[in-house]
Amino acid sequence: MKQPSSIARRSLQKLALGFTLLPLAAAVPQAFAQTANVTLYGIVDVGVSHVQGVKGGSVTQLASGIMEGSRGGIRGTEDIGNGIKAIFAAEMRFEGDTGALGNRAISGTQLPDRFTAGLPPAVQAALTNVAIGPSIGVNVSNKLFDRQVYVGLITPVGAVLVGRQYTPAFEIVSRFDTFSLASAASASQLASIPAGVDIRMDNSVVYRIEKDGIFGSAMWAFGESAAGTKNGSMYGVNAGYQSGRFGVGAAYNEKRDSLGRKSLNSAVFGANFNAGLATVYAMYAQIKEPNPASGVELRAGLVAQGVPGILVDTGVLPRLMQNLRLMHVGAKANLGVGSLMVGYTQADDKRASNADTKSYGAAYTYPLSKRTDINFAITKVDNNANAQVLPGANGYLGGVTAFGGKDATITQFSLRHKF
Repeated sequence: MKQPSSIARRSLQKLALGFTLLPLAAAVPQAFAQTANVTLYGIVDVGVSHVQGVKGGSVTQLASGIMEGSRGGIRGTEDIGNGIKAIFAAEMRFEGDTGALGNRAISGTQLPDRFTAGLPPAVQAALTNVAIGPSIGVNVSNKLFDRQVYVGLITPVGAVLVGRQYTPAFEIVSRFDTFSLASAASASQLASIPAGVDIRMDNSVVYRIEKDGIFGSAMWAFGESAAGTKNGSMYGVNAGYQSGRFGVGAAYNEKRDSLGRKSLNSAVFGANFNAGLATVYAMYAQIKEPNPASGVELRAGLVAQGVPGILVDTGVLPRLMQNLRLMHVGAKANLGVGSLMVGYTQADDKRASNADTKSYGAAYTYPLSKRTDINFAITKVDNNANAQVLPGANGYLGGVTAFGGKDATITQFSLRHKF
């Protein structure tokens, strides 16, 4: 997974420039209200989505989060003095069409055929109905502040934040994706099941800095395991430069499973260039997962259901490992009234399954006011014989097409309001 252009840019600008301030007034003691300020903010983005390629042919639905995930939050700042500010944010997601905190994929609990083909029927059922299938969605555990929650200090030499936060690699994806994660045309849609880049991490400490166009961050997320400091942990770094004319950036995330073994790791590189009539974007990501991030827990759960451990080790877990190359190019043009984005993304699967995918998409935004706009997007996904990407949007997963090699097309229309 936004206007300004990316999560990373907005986060760094907030740190560098401070928040829009709204006095607390009578809500807190007067002595505090003189130096502390809070802002209530949010986005409601709801529209109609029509997708072809799912089992049964097609689905038309009202959906939340087509361009940006609907959310509400509170953030604040206090000037401590000597160039230091305390800040906090607590941001929750919600479904603008139902009011729920999370959602399930359009295709339900269905898994890609390559995850289950050749396995005994009982194991296929366990994976689809119990072990993996029910987790395909967004915030299925119904966390209240699923998007982010943190507290920190801004100092003259950078900011230190602690809490649940966006990872460095995801920030680079957001910054150099032509669509800034909006609509099904976003590059991230081709690396979503399983996820190619960790989006947010709990229990994280982050250092950020931005000065004269140079930006960077470093994250450490505690695994909080009695078995060891590295078990279940993650670290990440990013760095880059952005001016009005061009930008470049790179990032790396590395996660460890609960045994401390190297798991999902993502290296992302991106660039943009303002050519006058349009801004051109390019991004490349290398995604590897030698040990599935939740493989230890999945193995224990399947064994508890009577699946032999040797079958899990040789027939199930290897299918969840990743070795993917993601390439994206696109352009965004301001048309005087509104903006047009077009892009192409290719996912090159290096595993034996060779589940390669391509997507072509365009999105147009027409502003009704400074806070409200309407959006139209269309995306075509070409799946090879072993791929089953069903596109979704910024706020929800599409899931899986009817069978391997089945292509998908999605048309989306949304009304978005920011407050």
